[in-house]
Amino acid sequence: MSGFYRFLQPALFALDPERAHRGAVAAAALAEEVLERIPARDTAGRWPHLRQRILGLDFPNPIGLAAGFDKNGIAPHLWQALGFGFAELGTVTALPQPGNPSPRLFRLAADRALVNRLGFNSAGAEAVAAGLRRRLARRPAIPIGINVGCSRAAVGDPDAELADLRRSVAALAPFADYLAINVSSPNTPGLRDLQTPARLARLVAAVRGALGDAGRAGVAVLVKLAPDLADDAVAQACEAALAAGASGFIAGNTTLSRAGCTSPAASEAGGLSGAPLRARASALVALVRRTSGPDVPIIGVGGVFTPEDVREKLAAGANLVALYTALVYEGPLLAADLADALERELAARGETLSVTAIASAGEPAGAR
Repeated sequence: MSGFYRFLQPALFALDPERAHRGAVAAAALAEEVLERIPARDTAGRWPHLRQRILGLDFPNPIGLAAGFDKNGIAPHLWQALGFGFAELGTVTALPQPGNPSPRLFRLAADRALVNRLGFNSAGAEAVAAGLRRRLARRPAIPIGINVGCSRAAVGDPDAELADLRRSVAALAPFADYLAINVSSPNTPGLRDLQTPARLARLVAAVRGALGDAGRAGVAVLVKLAPDLADDAVAQACEAALAAGASGFIAGNTTLSRAGCTSPAASEAGGLSGAPLRARASALVALVRRTSGPDVPIIGVGGVFTPEDVREKLAAGANLVALYTALVYEGPLLAADLADALERELAARGETLSVTAIASAGEPAGAR
């Protein structure tokens, strides 16, 4: 934790969590107004041992911003400035929707975790696209992913689900270096049922078709899976998604489990993120890797706070990792600090990240 954030955190934690989050988003928007107007500095030279080319994209380091913070794409240039190697915006829904009633975001400080039941609060695909059209007139030098999910009104009607996702892809495809399909949030009723093989295959095929219609057929499509799926369900979902044209996976999302949590807010309904999710998220990465084979890209998400946590995800088979909850507890410079630590380690060994990740792929001890 930086000295400045150590000073600021008590004041932030004195606020209601969602109010603090809104303040952070407002600060990000102000920073973006400056950053989008100045040339982006290419940061690849800062981490020469961490550079990778995955999904046809160049990643200066493997530490990304997970979906959930920048839901409406208000700060695409900020994340590079903070040291992230990529950023995933969203989740964006086709229709504008307010999400679930407040209170809907809770800190579990003793557990270094959050519980949220936000419910895909989104400005809607067309509004997000309009903002990105202006902000991304000059692209940042890191990949920008866009995470899409079905609008609440569409979930449960298979034809409406497909039309809803096609609408989002049509609006957002011009701005996405990759697309992620969120079928695993626990906060929209019925959404996780979209992980069943037949329904997931239809969604992936629909997104692939919509990308082709938008002239963006080469854009990678990732599927974001839930850590609460049984192992055989994970395998079936991976096989169905790949057969339908998915490029890779994000493993995973928030969990309904509260194993190991001691904070009173653990009793709140919603999805848990943060440190208690680390081991299960790493086990999910390892399972997806075993199912999908050695060449399918995987982003590992869940409980990433330290260089050891990053190494655990890479050892499990992830190519990249992403974080969000850790920023609440460790501050906005965490991604740069993690990348710097990994760079020093690999430089001392004379290795590159890709070699290290491939050589150490397997199930991490902490996930057994």
